[in-house]
Amino acid sequence: MSDNMNGENIVSEEIKSSKLFLLMYYVIFFGYDLFFYFIYPKLNNKSMGLPEGGLGYWYYIIMLGLLLISIYFLKKKNPFVIKYILSIGFIFLEIINFLLISYNNPKYIHDGNVVELFLILYSPIFINKKYYWVVLTALAGKYVFYTLYFQSLQFLFPVVIMLVIGIVSYIFLARFTSYIKTLTSMFERQRQNEKLAVLGQMATSIGHEIRNPLSSLKGFTQLQQERDSSENSFYPIMIQEIDRINSIVDDLMILGKPKTKHFERHDLYKIVEYVISVTSQLAENTNTKIVVHHNEKIPIIDCNEKQIKQALINVIKNAIESMRYGGTIEVSFASIGSDKVKIEVQDCGCGIEPEKVKMLGEPFYTTKSEGTGLGVLITKKIIEDHGGELKFESTMGKGTKVSLIFPVIK
Repeated sequence: MSDNMNGENIVSEEIKSSKLFLLMYYVIFFGYDLFFYFIYPKLNNKSMGLPEGGLGYWYYIIMLGLLLISIYFLKKKNPFVIKYILSIGFIFLEIINFLLISYNNPKYIHDGNVVELFLILYSPIFINKKYYWVVLTALAGKYVFYTLYFQSLQFLFPVVIMLVIGIVSYIFLARFTSYIKTLTSMFERQRQNEKLAVLGQMATSIGHEIRNPLSSLKGFTQLQQERDSSENSFYPIMIQEIDRINSIVDDLMILGKPKTKHFERHDLYKIVEYVISVTSQLAENTNTKIVVHHNEKIPIIDCNEKQIKQALINVIKNAIESMRYGGTIEVSFASIGSDKVKIEVQDCGCGIEPEKVKMLGEPFYTTKSEGTGLGVLITKKIIEDHGGELKFESTMGKGTKVSLIFPVIK
């Protein structure tokens, strides 16, 4: 739903930009030619009218036809092609018109058109670098073509003008793009923080209230299991489900805890060894082998050992669960410069679709049918609280690589 709303907002903004573009484009287009071919000659007692031998009024009729096509695309909620249709259409008609005029009147001097400057200067409004480069390349290419076709250097001066104005326009475009990216990033961080704040408040307020009855329920279930001499298979299932609920509460409690940092120096390799020993039984049950590669000295890091263990357990459990028929999980270490160390966990599972990879770490988002969406979220929060990064790379049918990056002690 959020993606649909974002898409609708983008279309709405593009429609606004396109309407303004159409208005200014045709006012400048007709206004300039009206002044240049009729008003200015009349004021200077010169002959009025369009140059002979060209497209004549058909030029303007075709441009009005492009306006009708643009209005059609506006009504169809597809405004993104309008700027290309008008810009390329104008440049193409300009070339045809000038070639016809110069063929019939070799002494005709081409003064260019102010619309060309408008196209370059207006391009940053669309916040579209592709459109900017299309317009600049087409206009510069037009005058380069004139230079080669007519073998005259007079057409190189407009190319220089186009490039200078293009540089100014690109500076504005780059600033607009950078500003929008910054705002988008800030909005996403704020949205994420709001979600985490809600989760934290919920965890703090109800975490203990849930855990206490769960402990009693588990105790009574185990007691009843001991008293019941029959081989009832429901007791283990009940205890297992109680433990699962308790693990979800544990995950939520991490989000609700204040961010007090109690870090100590720890050997990252020993932490990984411990995590592998904890998850080895689960790996054996699914016919999975965990292989560790380390060809260099693993640096010491400042961390909360318990939290890092939990983060790694989450990652390796996800890797095991992604391989239905077993396989190999490769854990490797790598230094990033002199101030960071990276742990990579590579599985050979089913992989994750690219659009879903971007959503990993969102609250309650999961790719598993029985998942809660909290595991990756908790892992990401732990890593970021340690000043690190959590990255995902995945290929469908080949597997997923998770990178946990930590700052090292200098």
